Amino acid sequence: MSEYYSDAQGKIYIDTEVIAQFAGHAALDCFGIVGMATISVKDGLAKLLKGDNVSKGVSVVRDSDDELTINFHIIMAYGVNIKTVVKNLISTVKYQVEDYTSMKVKAINVYVEGVRVID
Repeated sequence: MSEYYSDAQGKIYIDTEVIAQFAGHAALDCFGIVGMATISVKDGLAKLLKGDNVSKGVSVVRDSDDELTINFHIIMAYGVNIKTVVKNLISTVKYQVEDYTSMKVKAINVYVEGVRVID
C-alpha cells in the first residue's frame, strides 16, 4: 500500500483492493453487466461472481505517477450491444473512481468472459 495523500495533520493510504471493490460495484450498476467473472484454472471456464466477491473480477494497478489502470473481467447480459455497454461502463467507472479517490484513471481494460440470459 503506497501513500496517497499527506499533509501536516497526517497521511492517507488507499489499498488497491479498496479501489477494486469500489470499481466493481460501480460497474455492476451499469446496464447490461450481469456480474464479474473469474476464470477457473482447472477447466478454463468463466465463473460468475456475486456479492462481496466482485473485486476478484477486477484488478487495479497503480503506476509510479499514481495513475490507475483498471482491468475488468465481466459477464454481460445476452442481447445487449457490447460496444455500447462497455463504453458506458468505462465512462461511469472512470468518473466515479476519479471522484471518489481524486486519482487519475489512465486506462480501463474490459474482458468480456461470457454472456448470460437474464430472467
